[in-house]
Amino acid sequence: MKSVLATRGQRNLFCFLCCLVYFMSYLTRMNYAACLAEIQDSLSLAKSVVSIPVTGSFLTYGAGQLLCGFLGDRFSPRKMITAGLAATCTCNLLVGLFPDIRLIIPVWCMNGLFQSMLWPPLVRIMAETLDEKQYRKCCVQVSMASSMGTVFVYLFVPLCIRFANWRAAFLFPAFAGVLTALVWFTGIGRLQADGGNAVHAIHVESASESSVRMSTLLLQAALLPAMIAIILHGILRDGITTWMPVYISETFGLSNSVSILTAAVLPVFSILSIYLASAMLERIRNEFSASALLFGAAACCSALLVFLYRHGPVPSVVLMTLTAGCMYGINLFLISRLPAHFSRFGKVATVSGILNASTYVGSALSAWLFGLISDRFGWIAVISMWILIALGGALICGAFFRRWSRFSREG
Repeated sequence: MKSVLATRGQRNLFCFLCCLVYFMSYLTRMNYAACLAEIQDSLSLAKSVVSIPVTGSFLTYGAGQLLCGFLGDRFSPRKMITAGLAATCTCNLLVGLFPDIRLIIPVWCMNGLFQSMLWPPLVRIMAETLDEKQYRKCCVQVSMASSMGTVFVYLFVPLCIRFANWRAAFLFPAFAGVLTALVWFTGIGRLQADGGNAVHAIHVESASESSVRMSTLLLQAALLPAMIAIILHGILRDGITTWMPVYISETFGLSNSVSILTAAVLPVFSILSIYLASAMLERIRNEFSASALLFGAAACCSALLVFLYRHGPVPSVVLMTLTAGCMYGINLFLISRLPAHFSRFGKVATVSGILNASTYVGSALSAWLFGLISDRFGWIAVISMWILIALGGALICGAFFRRWSRFSREG
């Protein structure tokens, strides 16, 4: 990996644009999940019904990652990201203007598809534009931007509910997203103009194909075990993020706006989690080993929650935050860092799309499954599931860390 941006100012502008895009992607994607409890009450829907748009968007986002990962290695990331932002803003606008679940379900499913146009080309841009050290730094910054986006959502949505209504939580991101698309398109164009041919890699179509097949890499690089581990991480990360406000509201009788506000603790802590996870990976230097340790820590936190979940909201919020924080660290390892090892094969966006798709297979399962389990068996059963899922992730990552170590050293 060799940097193609000559000056520090160019690199700072580039990283800012990447962070801005990813921040806005969370603002236009996480807002429905943050409004879940309020939408349920406002439209008089069952949890199994109100969660359908979340499940559907996770599925379309995951499927779209496969397609857009393939396309992201072949077409202009600049144009692809701009188009994705514009389309997702349209979906947010429609949900805000027409609050009918019969419309919200298909529109939010399409939103998931359009959101999938953002991450794979973004990873390709970072991997092909920055050297290894700059890439690692930018990955941490982009990951923190996603956490800040989530923090903003969980602070902004309660304000909308308190002073307006939940529809405002879709209208504002729609307009802000359009501005972001314009800033992205013109900013990347400015880098192109300033750097001439030196920075063409950040926006041009790929002209060559690697001779190494993707099926070979799936086995050689332990990508299949990584995909399973990422599915489990997605179940935990987005399951906790989606259902924590509902859990707090039902278990402790807090209002929807207060319950949503407590969920803002998750992404706030995730910023620290990402920083600590980055430092951890600098020491361990193996994404699988580091992920196994964090899965184990998450299992311990969930086990404690089984015994403490009725002892007031504070122990529950703390332990759920720690569990989610471990998942944010794993996300940095397996979603952000791991794809860069495939730049020598010209498959950064493809691998990124495959791995990110795996995340949202888990996310889709969590949105529907945990709602169903909590309705039928209560929250203690949901927490018990978290323990088993975390243990499964630890076992998988621990079993394949040597194979990944051999592959990563070859690069």
